[in-house]
Amino acid sequence: MIKAPECSVIVITYNDAARLPRAVRSVLGQSLRNIEVIISDDGSTDGTEQVARTLRRSDRRVRYLRRDVNSGGCGAPRNDGVAAARAPYVMFLDSDDELPPHACKSLLLEMERTGADFVTGQISRLHEWNGRIKPYYPGLFARRRVVEGIAGEPDMFLDSFSTNKIYRTATLRELPFREDLHYEDHVFTTELYCVARRFAVVPWVVYLWHRAAEGDGRPSISLSLREIDNVRHRIRAAWLSDDLLRGNGLAGLVADRQRRFVRHDLPVYLNPLPSRGPVWAREFAGIVRPYLAGLDAGVLDGADPLVRVCCHLILDGDADELVVAARSLTTPRAAPRYAVRRAGRTYWGTAPERELEITSLRMAELPYGAARLRHEAAFRGDGSRLALTVRTYDPFGVLTATPGWRAFARFGGHRVELAPRVLDDGSYLSEASVDLARAGRGRFGHESFRDPSISIVRADGRDTSDRLLVDPAAEPVRIAVPGHEIVAGPEGQAAFLRIRWRRTGALRWIMPRLGRLRAGLVRRLGAPRVKLRVYRTLIRFVPPRENLVLFEADVGAGYTGNPRYVYEELKRRRAPYEMVWSVARNRRNFPAGTRLVRRMSWRYLWTMARAGHWVDSHGLPLAYPKPAGTRYLQTWHGQGVKTVGFDAPDLRADFDAPRRTWREAVARWDALVMPSAEFERIFVTSNGYQGPVLRHGSPRCDVLVNGDPDAVRRARERLELPEGRRVLLYAPTYRDRAKFSGASVRADLAVMAEALADDWVVILRTHPVERYAVPERLRHFVRFAGGYPEVNDLMLASDALLTDYSSLMCDYAVTGRPMFFLLDDWDEYRRAERGVNHDLPAIAPGPCVTDTGELVRAIRSLDADPAAFAAEHAARYAAFRATWCAEERGDASARVVDAFFGAVPAVRHRAVVPVTEGVR
Repeated sequence: MIKAPECSVIVITYNDAARLPRAVRSVLGQSLRNIEVIISDDGSTDGTEQVARTLRRSDRRVRYLRRDVNSGGCGAPRNDGVAAARAPYVMFLDSDDELPPHACKSLLLEMERTGADFVTGQISRLHEWNGRIKPYYPGLFARRRVVEGIAGEPDMFLDSFSTNKIYRTATLRELPFREDLHYEDHVFTTELYCVARRFAVVPWVVYLWHRAAEGDGRPSISLSLREIDNVRHRIRAAWLSDDLLRGNGLAGLVADRQRRFVRHDLPVYLNPLPSRGPVWAREFAGIVRPYLAGLDAGVLDGADPLVRVCCHLILDGDADELVVAARSLTTPRAAPRYAVRRAGRTYWGTAPERELEITSLRMAELPYGAARLRHEAAFRGDGSRLALTVRTYDPFGVLTATPGWRAFARFGGHRVELAPRVLDDGSYLSEASVDLARAGRGRFGHESFRDPSISIVRADGRDTSDRLLVDPAAEPVRIAVPGHEIVAGPEGQAAFLRIRWRRTGALRWIMPRLGRLRAGLVRRLGAPRVKLRVYRTLIRFVPPRENLVLFEADVGAGYTGNPRYVYEELKRRRAPYEMVWSVARNRRNFPAGTRLVRRMSWRYLWTMARAGHWVDSHGLPLAYPKPAGTRYLQTWHGQGVKTVGFDAPDLRADFDAPRRTWREAVARWDALVMPSAEFERIFVTSNGYQGPVLRHGSPRCDVLVNGDPDAVRRARERLELPEGRRVLLYAPTYRDRAKFSGASVRADLAVMAEALADDWVVILRTHPVERYAVPERLRHFVRFAGGYPEVNDLMLASDALLTDYSSLMCDYAVTGRPMFFLLDDWDEYRRAERGVNHDLPAIAPGPCVTDTGELVRAIRSLDADPAAFAAEHAARYAAFRATWCAEERGDASARVVDAFFGAVPAVRHRAVVPVTEGVR
């Protein structure tokens, strides 16, 4: 007797012979082995039938159903599969997608564990052209849970897929898919939500939704967005879904489902609307208008402001302005042509209508460097030249408020000055012409692109720039130059101007091959093992030079930290040393005349081998031994509550190789800067250091003790910090298990902006291993400083610090200014994440809060009575400073130089003017 399958996976297909095997293999390879695959063929006319029959012969778990005539949708083949299913549970798969290996088993186990009517999991888009995976509304699936009916979580209406779920077969036989429309999933899942008493949600990916590059094969129904009939089907599905809710006694949830339409379905068509043309836009508006007119009260109130503007324009029948507005929805998210400000509120267009309010975007409140203008351009070719006619709109009065500005058209590093003239409507008209044959072509030819922009430069040199919008239907301009074809034309859904360089002739074939050959040679000759072997040979035969000093801070990231201030003290004394700085990738904030060497280049290795002194803040290349006679000053880069050395996650595990490498690296140090007794107590033991310690404080903290008005001015000017508002420096540390994810920015900046923007501005200083982009709507309140070269400038320019576990807290305590600590993940951080050596909530010199609401209240308490705030935390602040800052007297640089280099007097002598070396 053949054992019945535990789960039936119905793979629907139509004319998809090439991709069907991949889909079926993803099911046959499931960790749940007792499974059946039902291929439900909707009347394919290509080779799908032959492929399906071959798959059936290769594995007896595969069954094949075929319709004689294509049904035109997905409902009929799914119903056929359900009718044929032999298992108690069913899942669906489209033939152009895949199931992850454990999808079936994990969902089935969750169904049986919870007793839910169905289980739904994360669906992720897999972009085939770059291999990137992007989860669909990850917030919906952030936690594992059981939901007691859709009324408990109406946001789940956003999950309208049938393919990321497992169902009881009996349930599906009572809820057939409609066969008379596309987007049958929307209607089906609405009815499913109506009848389900409870359903489970899991946070892992259970479905990979393949997204092919545009023009790569036949698009799916959901991607056939150019067809106006596609809009009709989606609107009909929306009507039917709303009626189902009303018919099942859930009229109170209709507004929630309609919010899903406004948030997700409508932007699917609005985003590419500019490229569709005016006729398509008018027809689209006519189809959508009746549904929008029937929305429940309040549905549009919480919508994205620009989507709400588009809805209002659809209802007003203004299709031309609708296209203008739709170009603000996607990159480059263009500013409006016109805007009105009344009583502190901002409105799209020329009239202050409530439905057109865009205040929450804060576009009118941005600092000058981020200010928004709109540039619409016409372009034409003239020989090798590209001629532009540019119309510039200044909706927020930026140019009016900026006397003495100049305008330039930028083409990469090439720019052309414009002579704008004011038109009667307040916009500006200008013309530019650039010879593309001379603008940006490489020595040996390249394939690349550039997006021209218009840059408005004010009298002090600061500029603001935006890309150029062009007619989406404009024919590209093609210009032939030796070795290249240059193509200028519209790009993206909003249609901005892009210029592409493409190799032609022999270069098209030769350069890629030469590039690969060169890359191969560089890899072989510059391989780490080769460099290390050469370096070891060098230090055996080449003696170090006593007067050569190699400086490195933050693994070559810049001119900062303790090494910077040791270097400046030596420079101040005109010490008889030749000093060279290590730099990674590019130069960052190094003073003019500084000798630089590219980190890990051959010249760098030569400098390491020859230098009589190394001064570093993190760790010079770990595997490279120190030459005999060279002295190494390790200044380190911070102290605080986090674990370090062998107690930190990367060395905590019992793997001998990395621990041995670090032990050998530490053994190279000849002296260690020791900022505090507490640092010494923890750091020396945690790193197994046994050498001399310099108990003189941190050179980098001297400026925090002594102050530096120029540093404050630099920070205020560069970050455009507004006068009259206090400055909060927000400096969170990274999470070891979520580097480069943005997860360290845990404060809700939008909530903070709403509560504090009238009185405060935030400098956001993320850790170098973090990636975070501040949304434009928050840039009036948040100044991003992740790449700002010197953190001391930021501390001096701030009035208070917000952090979590960053070592910055110990330096900031030198200033005596208020500190706040957002410790929402304290238990996780100390137990499962980095780990700590101190109970931070017990010793923190300021309020410890667990959410943004608490944080806002704490900051407000500082605003209300600074003296009372200081008094409340004075005892712990004093104890904290005594623990971490007792040695900070403002002269650590001088004392460290004396201790390590000897008493180098500040004497006059003929200085050798250093020659800036190119970075190699």
